Parts: sequence; structure tokens; C-alpha cells
Amino acid sequence: MKLFDVYPLFDVNIVKGKGCKVWDDKGQEYLDLYGGHAVISIGHAHPHYISKVNEQLGKLGFYSNSVVNKLQVELAERLGRISGYDDYQLFLINSGAEANENALKLASFTNGRTRVLSAAKAFHGRTSLAVEVTNNPKIIAPINANGHVTYLPLNDLPAWEKELAKGDVCAVILECIQGVGGIQLATEEFAQGLAAACKKHGTILICDEIQCGYGRSGKFFAHQWLGIRPDIITVAKGIANGFPMGGVLISPNFKPVYGQLGTTFGGNHLACAAALAVLDVFEEEHLVENARVVGDYLINEIKQLNSDRIKDVRGRGLMIGIDLDVPHQEVRKPLIYEQHCFTGCAGTNILRLLPPLCLTKAEADDFITRLKKCL
Repeated sequence: MKLFDVYPLFDVNIVKGKGCKVWDDKGQEYLDLYGGHAVISIGHAHPHYISKVNEQLGKLGFYSNSVVNKLQVELAERLGRISGYDDYQLFLINSGAEANENALKLASFTNGRTRVLSAAKAFHGRTSLAVEVTNNPKIIAPINANGHVTYLPLNDLPAWEKELAKGDVCAVILECIQGVGGIQLATEEFAQGLAAACKKHGTILICDEIQCGYGRSGKFFAHQWLGIRPDIITVAKGIANGFPMGGVLISPNFKPVYGQLGTTFGGNHLACAAALAVLDVFEEEHLVENARVVGDYLINEIKQLNSDRIKDVRGRGLMIGIDLDVPHQEVRKPLIYEQHCFTGCAGTNILRLLPPLCLTKAEADDFITRLKKCL
């Protein structure tokens, strides 16, 4: 059997990581400014993370959600406290797409509607509903194209208010910083107006914090920069530093019903141990603050390059987009193969930076040096 060939791959075999560095099978060191799609939040192979996951694995890796799991209770309490949502409820699953599936399902259960508003260039996942609210027809199969979704320009508040006023919108789903969409930021005026319109018309506001959340923006959630409080928040990626996990934070206005949502693997003992270890490191090493401080520094340093190839730099914290005047591969490939540095991309011309939240200013300077050689 061969692998199903759906990923265009760089010819690099990464076998080891530590902090913001990774190594290939030939011993070559790379600076990691991508963190495996924003997944590595506390750094590769953090010793506390390794210890806690190993300790739990030696006790119990998995049992079903038909019994009490005190690790889930502890994670809910601690996540509520650190994020500022201690009055919300937590449903644990396995991925970001699954988080968005359950958020949209819960919204529809609540108000009985089926239409969703999503932003142009949005990305919310690849499963049935999640891919339908993703604004990319290339990955929406005919079986997923069910006519539930209206896509609207980000920050065009009148357009969203017009659709909401029709009274048939089940949910609005919003990335307050778009990832795949190119690090486009929702404005405070737009977000607050949208939240007010959702409340007025009985529409559930879902903030997709799968990539932009969990400390990456320099606040725990990106929407906290905008002064809004959504009905539902979805998380994944950085929640467990590479262990597959996702979560849905649900307003106390939603009342749970037995059997309404469910999962086999979600919130298993090993996943919870990994997620709790991440919160330990967040608190002990002040990683949310570090993301803000080092992110501000890195954005400013990139702007100071004054390169003709850089058209724009934008972002918050350690979620940064660099608009280039050439296709991103012209810079990204030499960064990998010549300067040994991983970055991401978006669209045709955008480099996307999503490093571990432990990135230091010295490592940011190291990246600047390598980037300059590729511009």
C-alpha cells in the first residue's frame, strides 16, 4: 500500500525537535517559524510536557466518556480561568474541524435554523459542515455543497447586517484573524457591530479560534482584542502541543441534553494530560505575554527591512503575514533549503509565520537575518 498522495511535500524528513528548532534525518538544524500549522504552542519536546504525558500514559491512556474523567473537569476549570470564560461549558473533541462541526450543530439545535454567514477567504476545516463554511470551492465536494452558507466580505458590516436582518441566519462563524485567508484582521468596529446584530436577530455568534486563539495573538483569544464575547468559541491546534485535540467553549445560555453531542476519543485521558501540561507551561513561562512582546518586536523588525519585495506586514502576536511582490515560493523555498528555516504560506504571495509561543527575540533576530538573504 502507498500513501494517498494529496500533500505536496518539501523533501525534508524532520525527526527531532526542541523549542523552536527541528532537525532532519541528516542532522541539519532548522529554525521553526511555523510550528506545524500553529500547533506547537509551548515548543517542541518541552520537558514538562514529556513528563506529564509519559506519567499519564503509564497510568491510563484511554477510557470511554461513559465514566467520570477528573482530568476533563480539571482542564475545564483551568481553561475557564486562564481564558476568562469560567462561566462557560467545555465539550472536548479531536480536531478543529470537529470543533466547528459541533459548534454549528449546537447552534442549529438551539434556534432551528440552517443558514450560516461566513467570511470571504474563511477556512474552518475539511469535514462536512466545516468545509461548507470554508470559502474555497476547490475543497468543497458536491455532497458538501448544500446551500447553507452565504459568504460576505470581512469588515463590511452593512453587508452582514443586511443578511442578519432577514431573520433566518442560524450562525455567524468568524476568524478574528484569518489564517489561510492571509492574516486578515477583523476590526473592532466590525466585530462589535456584528455581535450586536447577532444578538438582535437571534443568531449564534461562533468565533473560530483554532489558529488565532490559545495565546497566539498576545491575548488568550484573538476576539478579546475586539471587545466581544461570542456565544461559542472553538479551539484546537495549540491546545495540546501536537496531541490531537479540540474543544468547544459554550455559553451558559446553552443547556446540554443527553446524547445531543458525542465523541469516542474526545477528551481522553492522554489528551487531557497533554492539554493540562500546556496550561502549566503557559502560566509558568508567561507565553501569552511572550507572544505579544516578541510578536510586536518581530513585526516591527520585518517592517524595518524596507525591502522592495515586501508590500505589507500585518498580524498580532505570533501570527504574522508578509505580503510579497513575488510568489511566496520564491522566498519560502530558499528559506527552507538554503537558510534552513520553516515558514508557512497563504494565497499566492503571502508568507505566514506561526512559530511556537516561546520564540525569543534572539530567535526573531535570527529569522530576520535568514529572511534578508532570501529577499
